[in-house]
Amino acid sequence: MGANSSKKLAAKCSFLSKDEQLIVGNSFKLASKNSEKIKEEELAKLWGNQMDPRLLQYLNNYLFGIGDQRQNTVDLERFAELFVFCTRGTVDEKNKSRSDGETSDIPYILVKEYVESIVASYMKIQKLSNTKQFRSWFSRGCFTSAQNIQRFAESLTHELAKGECITRRNLEVWLQGSTILGQLLTFVSMYLFNTSHKDKGAVTSEKPGPISTEEHITGSETEKDRSLVPYCRGLDLIPSYPSILDLNQIVFINANLPQQYQLEWRFLFSSEIHGESFSTLIGRIVNQGPSVLVVEDRNGYIFGGFAPGNWELGPKFFGDDSSFLFTLVPRMRVFPSTGYNQHFQYLNLHQQTLPNGLGMGGQHGYCGLWLESEYGKGHSSESCTTYTGYQQLSHSKEFAFRHLEVWGLGSPPPTPQEKGERVGSSVLDGNAESKAMLKMAGKTMHSDGYREKSPL
Repeated sequence: MGANSSKKLAAKCSFLSKDEQLIVGNSFKLASKNSEKIKEEELAKLWGNQMDPRLLQYLNNYLFGIGDQRQNTVDLERFAELFVFCTRGTVDEKNKSRSDGETSDIPYILVKEYVESIVASYMKIQKLSNTKQFRSWFSRGCFTSAQNIQRFAESLTHELAKGECITRRNLEVWLQGSTILGQLLTFVSMYLFNTSHKDKGAVTSEKPGPISTEEHITGSETEKDRSLVPYCRGLDLIPSYPSILDLNQIVFINANLPQQYQLEWRFLFSSEIHGESFSTLIGRIVNQGPSVLVVEDRNGYIFGGFAPGNWELGPKFFGDDSSFLFTLVPRMRVFPSTGYNQHFQYLNLHQQTLPNGLGMGGQHGYCGLWLESEYGKGHSSESCTTYTGYQQLSHSKEFAFRHLEVWGLGSPPPTPQEKGERVGSSVLDGNAESKAMLKMAGKTMHSDGYREKSPL
């Protein structure tokens, strides 16, 4: 944009930062074809094929009005207000762009549809932007499903479902507290407003492709990971991986993780790849750092947990209060820590006086998630004091499962060689009771089931 245009923008849209002024100004210039106004049909041409049609309609209603109040064109300031609303608007900023007459309640079904349109647009833009994070999953056969888009949207709005109608004030307060929805909408909005740029701040006479979502508009290193899609590692030798998860479910889990674990997932274990063996499971998850476990029972329920602690064999619970359990099917929910107790993770084997298996939450015999050392069996208690709002994860309390997979988060911990330890140590080294039990059973410490293998 020319100097005069920039000054005009600054004068009309002082509520935008300099970087935002450049983004909004360039997008406005492209959509308006260098005029003072944007027509609805021109905006539809620019944005229509990049989002869910319902979201386009919502954005048009915001910009151009509804019914008798509908305008044929909008100016730069209104266009800038849409940017603020979608990316960082506070309640006061959002109220600034509303008329005093907008006081009617909103049906829950419309709110849910609006959120669903954002989730659907987010997934569509993921495919259009084709980042390395997206490709790392998509190339391995991890796709998106309409049903899980609906489940994702329902999970974000279920707190509002208590009443049939929602006041606008309650809706705006809820929007301010809905962090995940805000991240999704910001990602979609940044993509849309930057479809006019090949390079930061550059505008051409043609409509170039969108900027890469791997780089942030302002150059901030912390902003480039807004997409919430982690990079998938460890599947180089498995071209088509039969994961339990689709991309909606991955984003749902990842969005609830502590931020430092949202960038990369490392493949550790799958019953489809490594077989149905508890000892193999242990060998692949012990000393691998924080992880996500995902289970599918034989009734089709999918659930799991985030384990922030490094899995180790021992007689005590461990982990910290960033741990949570979750369900993905038949609905998506997250159950964070209550702070009532510290029973986040448990892993033991070959003990006579203690339970043998993997557990998260609750207490022995009443865990939120428990996998027996006899592979393929588990239970999910009807209640669990460790996690807030907890509900039974599986179809029935005692369940059999058909799929299990585990993902490590972030970079792997130092190897024994890196720590200066002897090579070839077993996950049972240092566990005297387990060693003794193996010897009594006539087994050596070199059993393939317990010896750690090199990651894929």
